[in-house]
Amino acid sequence: MKYKLLALDMDGTVLNRQHAISAENRRWISRAIESGISVMFATGREVQSVEPYVKELGLTSPMVSVNGSEIWQAPGVLMKRHILLPGWVAEMRELAMRKGCWFWAYTVDEVYTRENWPAGQADLEQRQWLKFGFRCEDPAVLAGIRQSLKDTGRYELTNSSPVNIEVNPLGINKASGIIEICSLLGIGLQEVAACGDSLNDLQMIRSVGLGIAMGNAQEIVKQAAKAVTGTNEEDGVAQAIRNYLL
Repeated sequence: MKYKLLALDMDGTVLNRQHAISAENRRWISRAIESGISVMFATGREVQSVEPYVKELGLTSPMVSVNGSEIWQAPGVLMKRHILLPGWVAEMRELAMRKGCWFWAYTVDEVYTRENWPAGQADLEQRQWLKFGFRCEDPAVLAGIRQSLKDTGRYELTNSSPVNIEVNPLGINKASGIIEICSLLGIGLQEVAACGDSLNDLQMIRSVGLGIAMGNAQEIVKQAAKAVTGTNEEDGVAQAIRNYLL
């Protein structure tokens, strides 16, 4: 199978512990692009923090950001956006406060945390909310939060680390974003390869033609993948491109 699109998660995948793209990963990403493969990011990050890496690699490809809440036709060209209702965000903040957890949330232009939360309800309602996150070191507390969120039937629940929960609108994830991108590019999911390490990559890994788990991936992601590559500290993305795509 000749893969036409490579979707890359960022943290824990193409980025090392220093949040940098290694020279080896850069070299093999360039080789993939030269061979005619479109290389794109599919990330939980907000677009503002992705842009420097897009520029570094010279990407002009589509992108999935905020776990699928935003789909970009090309850098700076928005294709689709999915939002969380402000009332839901207020409820989740209250739940996080009650459970003593750190929390964060992305709007279209800002990251909010416990430290800089909007002052009032009107302020909160003026914003377009894309994702909410909980972070808690206590697995029992985190499991309780997950169950409370699941019981609402409103949310897509994933993580980017075993100690967090990431919340998007129900049905919105990296896979749903990649389906939109495939439609845009006129290709099938079977022609897509993807690399990732966390639960927010799981649907993507399962749905594409070649799902590749990083060596540092959570076990459930490794089990779902068709292949496992090196860790993000071992240039696992470069290994995957070399071994499976070129």
